[in-house]
Amino acid sequence: MSNASRAVLRQAQACFQSLLPADVQALAQPEPIGRAVELAFLRWEKRRLAPTERFWRDFGFHVVSSDAQRLVARASGPAPCIALATQGARNRFVGPAFRMSEDTDLARLVRELGGQWLAPQDIPGGGVGVALTDPCGRSVWLLQGQQALAPLPTRAALTADTNTAHHRPRVNRMVRAPIEPAQVVRLGHLVLQTVDFPAMVAWYQRALGILPTDVQYLSDGSPALAFCRLNLGPQPADHHTLVLVGGIEEKLEHSAYEVVDLDALGQGQQVLRAQGHRHMWGIGRHLLGSQLFDYWFDPDGFEYEHYTDGDLFTADVEPMYSPLEFGGIWAWGQDAPASMKPAKSLRTLWRVLGLLRSKRITPQRLKLMSQALDAPARPWS
Repeated sequence: MSNASRAVLRQAQACFQSLLPADVQALAQPEPIGRAVELAFLRWEKRRLAPTERFWRDFGFHVVSSDAQRLVARASGPAPCIALATQGARNRFVGPAFRMSEDTDLARLVRELGGQWLAPQDIPGGGVGVALTDPCGRSVWLLQGQQALAPLPTRAALTADTNTAHHRPRVNRMVRAPIEPAQVVRLGHLVLQTVDFPAMVAWYQRALGILPTDVQYLSDGSPALAFCRLNLGPQPADHHTLVLVGGIEEKLEHSAYEVVDLDALGQGQQVLRAQGHRHMWGIGRHLLGSQLFDYWFDPDGFEYEHYTDGDLFTADVEPMYSPLEFGGIWAWGQDAPASMKPAKSLRTLWRVLGLLRSKRITPQRLKLMSQALDAPARPWS
């Protein structure tokens, strides 16, 4: 085979916001009203709680309380709750809850963004909180004063003593990861798809004071995806806690949970497979954020991610920009599954036609998104 015919792998080039070319639009950053310091927990409505409880336990959650009406789970970290499911008429993601800084004025958020005060008994871990509604109608809780719990014991990370070609700290010792559900330490992030990307990003920036870490744009230079981190000042924050993706519907893409190390990721996969749960994607490494990942479906089709080894940034780092390409989702691993793209079905067609008729999306925007998603992700795709 000649060199000219050999396949080439590549990565899209990124640049800092201060070095953006003139044809790429910087993401607007409105003045924040509040400042989130933690993604506290996620709320669900489920027709049947028992299958969700079984999946949560196998996934590595610790179930705090379970009855016919409500299911509450925590991780091994100090957060009193990372997941809350209530029995209801349908299976749906209700919304996220964020812990806000003590100097955030919750009353101002209610005044300026609308909303109402929560009843204290409705908040796992206590404290006070307000319920707001984001631009697509999703419920968002903002909390203060939750009571932290004593962390649960976890094993030490085995990867701390990883032997490499140039660094060999592990001598006369073996790696024997226990076969057990992955030890979930905390809730890390969620990814939301939205039709009105600019409005959704602006709303969450105002409400939460989040900072863009990586922004991806379409071929016309317009932003279409934002990986956003918490503003913790000089304290390092995850590369992203909230990801907003421009698309053709309002939906939760997935939620993600940090585990102790790579071996927990791998042994956790074995346990989930053995218990008959449906695997989605992984193990691999993401490009933006760098996390090692493994994705699963819960019994109702919601996507959950185990991850470890993510990037951290302080608040003073400016955003990076890169073209939106489907292949940019992962650095290595199995190819991303087709389920991560909109299904090419009659249902999708009717949804798109409805968006075009209502002028919630333009034909040009739809064309640009299709170009970004449909281009071959790898030389063999």
